[in-house]
Amino acid sequence: MRVAVIGGGAAGQIAAIKAAENGHRVTLFEQNEKLGKKLFITGKGRCNVTNAVDREGFFRHVVKNPRFLYSAYAHFDSAAIMSLIENAGVPLKVERGQRVFPVSDHSSDILKALEKTVRASGVEVRLRTRVTAVLESGGKVSGVRAEGTVEPFDAVILATGGLSYPSTGSTGDGYRFAQQLGHTVTPPKGSLVPFETEETWCADLSGLTLKNVTLTAYQNGKEVYSELGEMLFTHFGVSGPLVLSASALVAEQPEGVLLSIDLKPGLSFEQLDARLLRDLSANAKKSFSGALYGLLPQKLLGVVLAVSGIDGAAQAGNCTKAQRRALIDTLKGLKLHVTGTRPIAEAIVTRGGVSVREVNPSTMESKKIANLFFAGELLDTDAFTGGFNLQIAWSTGALAGSSIPTEV
Repeated sequence: MRVAVIGGGAAGQIAAIKAAENGHRVTLFEQNEKLGKKLFITGKGRCNVTNAVDREGFFRHVVKNPRFLYSAYAHFDSAAIMSLIENAGVPLKVERGQRVFPVSDHSSDILKALEKTVRASGVEVRLRTRVTAVLESGGKVSGVRAEGTVEPFDAVILATGGLSYPSTGSTGDGYRFAQQLGHTVTPPKGSLVPFETEETWCADLSGLTLKNVTLTAYQNGKEVYSELGEMLFTHFGVSGPLVLSASALVAEQPEGVLLSIDLKPGLSFEQLDARLLRDLSANAKKSFSGALYGLLPQKLLGVVLAVSGIDGAAQAGNCTKAQRRALIDTLKGLKLHVTGTRPIAEAIVTRGGVSVREVNPSTMESKKIANLFFAGELLDTDAFTGGFNLQIAWSTGALAGSSIPTEV
């Protein structure tokens, strides 16, 4: 069969490889000047290929529609993509949190390995070629229109990505194709995306990274996330690994979410009180800011004192029990009120997309149009940061490419 794969990212390339391995004549359309442009920037340019956790661990990290992915992950799991890449000549390593990276720490090596495998499989690669329509006739795929020319194809795999990082070619074309062919598309929003906050003092701390703090998120008064790790203050609010993970759980309606930061998770209330008593007593003639100099980074200490209602210039020896209590409450629960998220263009992945109810989870084929398949971020499923979203792309792409029938 003649197969068109639209999109040359992670999902599209693996889909093209698998379809070609099954004997199909595959054409891979990519509107950029090279394959895997978004892959190049993942993992801060190192490419977090996948996550080496076991099956249960993988599904614990999938936030939206995990059951839909059972067959795809069983068909092509993290060990499978690691094997494919290493067989293409790129050794991998497993780091903290079971994150998998190339030993070289260069995402370009992953891109080269994939393209090498794509071309070795006999796939025809067309770069700088934008598909503008997917055609159907009699309830089945009939071809595509690219650069004004209609070409017949027996099957089409849509792997066009979401709307995050539009500079990499994520233009939303796949959503339009899906809707034109009768599919329901859940409105896309950003996930794994920084928060904007009501508190303007975040801008005063812009660039400050906090390590080993606990971030807890509350939505409608209910705790929805709590984790120890790292976060970052920005000119608009907060970002960093903890914030991005929390955003995945509240992406549908982030407005009104309350964040609470435990700046001293290793100390109990009583232990923190004892430390404050010791520091304040030993530096009784100094100001609060001077007496508590080693407690927090200086800029953050000023904010914490202000939020606690304490004048940083006041004499430490005059500290009252009520002031100490207010300070501990702030240290153990610095509050931030979320007003929204950053634009979807700044999100790592897209939440929303083609409804999984209209896609066969055993094949990734459309339930509405025969021989139309979906893969990757275009589908309404997403996960936490750490290589899990890329694994969704590998798994769904591999299953789509392997599921194309051998006869028209």
